[in-house]
Amino acid sequence: MPELTWQKSSYCAQGNSCVHVAASRTERAVHLTESANPSGAILTAPPEAFSALIRTLRSPGPSGV
Repeated sequence: MPELTWQKSSYCAQGNSCVHVAASRTERAVHLTESANPSGAILTAPPEAFSALIRTLRSPGPSGV
């Protein structure tokens, strides 16, 4: 895996429960990890799947909230 530049979520408050994201153009992939253990599990997805995840998270839930 190439060297990644991680970005912390803008919704992250102070503490260790944050999502970090890194994009890899050479792998054409988006990587996600959490700040409490950044060298632990890394979720890797194609950019299209990551975009679908973001759209889903931004859309209102079943109750319209």
